[in-house]
Amino acid sequence: MSVESPVDPADLLRRHGLHVTAQRLAVLRAVSDGPHRTADDIDKVVRAEIGAISRQAVYDVLAALTEKGLFRRIQPAGSSARYENRVGDNHHHLICRTCSQMVDVDCAVGETPCLTAADDSGYEIDEAEVIYWGRCPACVASAASSGG
Repeated sequence: MSVESPVDPADLLRRHGLHVTAQRLAVLRAVSDGPHRTADDIDKVVRAEIGAISRQAVYDVLAALTEKGLFRRIQPAGSSARYENRVGDNHHHLICRTCSQMVDVDCAVGETPCLTAADDSGYEIDEAEVIYWGRCPACVASAASSGG
C-alpha cells in the first residue's frame, strides 16, 4: 500500500505560477489547518503567525489562491464567505443553523444526480453547490437537555 506524500506548500504555489511569499504560505496553512474559515478568521490566524499584514493583503491572497484553483470559496446564504482547500471534487456542505459549524458532505458515489438539471439550458454542468441546513449533533443534544 502506498502512502501519498504531503505536498510542499512552496512547490504547490510555484506549480500554479505564484511567487512564494510568507503571506501566501501563512494563508495556505490557515486554510489547511481550519477549512471553512471566514476571511476574518483567516486574517486573525495569519496575523498571529507572521505579525504585520494588512487585511487587504489577506483578501488579495485568498482571491489569488481561489482564482488559481487552490481554494474553493463557499458563500452560504446570509453568511460570510468561507474558504477550503478541498478542491477538484463535487462535494457539498452541511451547516448548523444554531452554531454555524460547517462540515463536508460527499456527493453521491457513482451517479451524481445533483449534476443533472431538469433544464440545463445548453450548459455543460461540471459542479453543483448544495448546502444542507440543520442542527449539528451538539446543538441538538444541547437543545434536548435544556428542553428546547
